[in-house]
Amino acid sequence: MRVVIAGGHGKIAKLLERELAGRGDTAVGLIRNPEHGAALRAAGAEPVVCDLEHTDVDTVAGHLAGADAVVFAAGAGPGSGAARKDTVDRAAAVLLADAAQRAGVRRYLLVSSMGVDRLPRAGTDEVWAAYLRAKKAAEDDLTGRDLDVTVLRPGRLTDDAPVGRITLARHVDPGPVTRADVARVLLALLAAPDTAGLTLELVGGETPIAEAVTRAAAR
Repeated sequence: MRVVIAGGHGKIAKLLERELAGRGDTAVGLIRNPEHGAALRAAGAEPVVCDLEHTDVDTVAGHLAGADAVVFAAGAGPGSGAARKDTVDRAAAVLLADAAQRAGVRRYLLVSSMGVDRLPRAGTDEVWAAYLRAKKAAEDDLTGRDLDVTVLRPGRLTDDAPVGRITLARHVDPGPVTRADVARVLLALLAAPDTAGLTLELVGGETPIAEAVTRAAAR
């Protein structure tokens, strides 16, 4: 399987790249900064310099040629303002979907966030509120397309060691989940085409990942 990952230098992306490479798949990471290429190669991935905020659909579609799936794991990141939450977390995800359709790549996994389907509480930081709005707008755009989309909404992310046991369903109680387990769930979703069309929330739990994905697909 050839998988192109937007936000290829992100923490979840690099963990997913290692997982893909470990089972003999090809991971391609789209990155803005050429200096990040060495880190992707160390993770077993092929780096491709492509700034999704400053490119066009034909260029991105060219990078997707021959791919079996795309994963949007990009984000504006800490320290960015509300404007970049829109240009990255929404617009770049939409651009990747446009390019996937042009390149004939149907499978699309979107890393979103728990809480996007609820109005921000009074007093919520405006940048965080903008992030939630951008993620929800991306979800709404993608799920309305003729693509095989799975939306994954992780809970609070941690850098702890993977546990391998999760709670995965359309709605779960808020909680933490390790980035390593998120990457492993993405790997399992790539191998589960019957999860297309689902929006799934993810936190740590008691169910092994493979079993949790199978259960989620059956509901």
